[in-house]
Amino acid sequence: MKLQRWNAQKVAKVAKKIKPYVYIAPAVIPLLVFVYYPLLHSLTISFFNWNMVSPNKQWVGWDNYKTLVSSDEFWTAVQNTGLYIVLLLALILVAPFFVAFAVTRVRGQWQAFYKGAIFTPTVVSLAVASIAFLWLFNPLIGIVNELLEWIGLPKVNWLTDPEWALGSVAIITAWKTFGYHFIVLLAGLLAVPQDVIEMSRVEGLKRASGLLRNIYVPLSGGTLLYVFVITVVFGIQHAFVPIQMLTNGGPNQATSHIVFLVYQYAFQFFQSGLASAVAVVTFLLFLLLILLQAFVIDRRIYYEN
Repeated sequence: MKLQRWNAQKVAKVAKKIKPYVYIAPAVIPLLVFVYYPLLHSLTISFFNWNMVSPNKQWVGWDNYKTLVSSDEFWTAVQNTGLYIVLLLALILVAPFFVAFAVTRVRGQWQAFYKGAIFTPTVVSLAVASIAFLWLFNPLIGIVNELLEWIGLPKVNWLTDPEWALGSVAIITAWKTFGYHFIVLLAGLLAVPQDVIEMSRVEGLKRASGLLRNIYVPLSGGTLLYVFVITVVFGIQHAFVPIQMLTNGGPNQATSHIVFLVYQYAFQFFQSGLASAVAVVTFLLFLLLILLQAFVIDRRIYYEN
C-alpha cells in the first residue's frame, strides 16, 4: 500500500514537472521544425557547393562567404537594401506618425472615417498591390505620370529607370503597410496620459510642434521602437514580391536586394551554397539589430510601467 502511494506521488511529481512543457509544446514544436531546423540546415548548406539536384554535395568551407565578400553583386544588393530601409523608415515610420498625430486632433465621426480609410490598403495583398501599381506607374497611360504632366512636371519611367525603380518598390511596400503602422502609432499616441498633456498646456506648451517634440515623441518611445523594428524586419521581407513581379532585380541591378538575391542564387542560378550564405548573413544582420535594440536603444525608451 505504501509502495503504491509512493509510486502515485512520484508520478504526480513527474507529471507536475512536465505539464508546462506539454502546454508549450504546440508552440515550440512548429518553431523547431519550421524555423530552427531550416536555419541550421541553411547554415550547413552554406559550406557546400550544391545545385539542389545532384545527390553529392562538394565541401567548400568558407569559399561561399569569400565569394560574397568579393562580389560586387552582393555589395550592390546590400547597398540597395540599406537605401530601401531608409526610404521605408521615412514612408512608414515618420510619415504615419505625423498622420496619426494629425488624426488625434480630429474629433467626432471624422476620426473613425480616417482610421478606416487609411487602414483599408493593409487588407490588400502585396501581389495585388504590385499589379495595381504596375498600371499606376505605366509610363504612357499611368495616372501618376498623367498627374505629373498635368502640373507641368516631366513623366518618369518609374520601374525601368535605375534612379526611380528602388523608390517605386518602396512606395508599393509602404502603401500596403502604411495603414497597420498608422494604427499602431495612433494607439501609442492615444495612450499618452491626458493629464500630462493638460499640465503641459497650463505651463505654456500649447503649440502642436512643442507637444509633439516634448510630450508625444518621448512618451510614445516604446511604440516607435516597435514600429522601427517591424519596419526593418518585415519591410525587408515584403520587398521580395514587388521586385519579383515587377523588376526582377533590374534595371541594371537597381532593385537588387539581399532577400531577392537568396531567391536568385537558389532558384534561378541553382547555387544553393551561395544562397544559404546570403541567408546566414541576413540572419546575422537581424541578430545585430535585435542586440542593438535590446542593449542600446531599449534602455533609452520610456515605459510607463
